[in-house]
Amino acid sequence: MTNITLTRLQTMKQRGDKIAMLTCYDATFAHTASIAGVDMLLIGDTLGMILQGHDSTLPVTLGDMVYHTACVKRGNTGSFIIADLSFLTYSSPEQALMSSGLLMQAGAQMVKLEGGAWLCESVRQLTRNGVPVCAHIGLTPQSVNVFGGFKVQGRDPEHAKELVESAKILEEAGAAMILVEAVPASLGKSLSEAVSVPVIGIGAGAGTDGQVLVLHDMLGLTLTGRVPKFVRNFMTGQDSIQAALQSYVAAVKDGTFPAEEHCYLE
Repeated sequence: MTNITLTRLQTMKQRGDKIAMLTCYDATFAHTASIAGVDMLLIGDTLGMILQGHDSTLPVTLGDMVYHTACVKRGNTGSFIIADLSFLTYSSPEQALMSSGLLMQAGAQMVKLEGGAWLCESVRQLTRNGVPVCAHIGLTPQSVNVFGGFKVQGRDPEHAKELVESAKILEEAGAAMILVEAVPASLGKSLSEAVSVPVIGIGAGAGTDGQVLVLHDMLGLTLTGRVPKFVRNFMTGQDSIQAALQSYVAAVKDGTFPAEEHCYLE
């Protein structure tokens, strides 16, 4: 597999080539996913729920993120690596820079932080210092207590407009990628059209530039048995994890995932 770079991801956006992304937390899955053709690996703070058994991402520490980023780096064979900044590790531009430095030194090629236009100064600080940024908007799990649960965002026109404006402002500040979670499919498409950087969706419809799922979800592995609407079990009909990963990549690339049943309406 040819190494995926930020420049190549930008070219994929311009050409209309879909981008396949999965969460990943260890060396073995990093190797397996990367040779299956997954373009980007996200060390998500979802590891708090998936690996540690918490009911949210909030207990995850920066030390946890650094450790798992290093693990993924050692197993990766060409995918682009993104790592989450964990809860309350980027409350100021200075803290964001210090936290991001640790993740980049562990092997990340980009950091992801959750929030809207208020993050602009941190985004500027990071990009000035050579840290590429992915801005996570829509449903931001670290703010679950503010939202009152895991709820679809952007359903009313005012909020949808606000999310589009936030994406534009964050791009202007230097964000090189936008991740949007749990919004109506029409809004996901509008966001991709509104900015020139890649927009990756999770529960945001097929109109985004790429898709991401939690690795364990798409393999049919859950602790609670509750499966989000936007998840498809790619192990169904497959005889190996490798085949399931390849099926996921193919479905994202040819546009058959997400299908209508995986999308939120207005």
